Amino acid sequence: MKLLAESTCKAIINAPLERIDLTEWLFSLKDSEYQACSSDHIVAGNSIADNGKRMSINVEQIAGNLLIQHYVEEVSQRDHCMVQSISDSITATGKTKLHIVWELKIKKLNNTTCEFSNHVAVNSTPDFINLLESLKITDYKLVTNEMLQNLVKHNTEETPLFAKNIEEKALKEIWL
Repeated sequence: MKLLAESTCKAIINAPLERIDLTEWLFSLKDSEYQACSSDHIVAGNSIADNGKRMSINVEQIAGNLLIQHYVEEVSQRDHCMVQSISDSITATGKTKLHIVWELKIKKLNNTTCEFSNHVAVNSTPDFINLLESLKITDYKLVTNEMLQNLVKHNTEETPLFAKNIEEKALKEIWL
């Protein structure tokens, strides 16, 4: 497994840390709320993985790449949520899989303000390497540079909108 691209974006949430629960936010995010956080977002839902852990299922299309993500919870804390997915990736050049790690964190800045961090890391899988080899692509930098640009653009769009959604729910005291 090789890291292909990663991006971290941050945004301010004007709500006390004690009113926020990132894990509950992620696993209760409504489809319409997910769609409102990026023009790339198509659908979101929740399920239970075979191992009994919660799963966030997201579908998005980034730069022509249709991604079907099956994020399984790995870290489930109020201020830190990490999920991982072996995601289906469908493009004009073929269907493959990517290993994606999505990590959300909150850091208290003062009694009424927090910093939200949205980190996404995209890793290769054997399927992905096989697809590149079948396409006679040997210069991975071309692929990873484009992937990085698309990831940063997407993360830059969704992070402040995720933060706003979290802030609205925190101020309504949803998680108290």
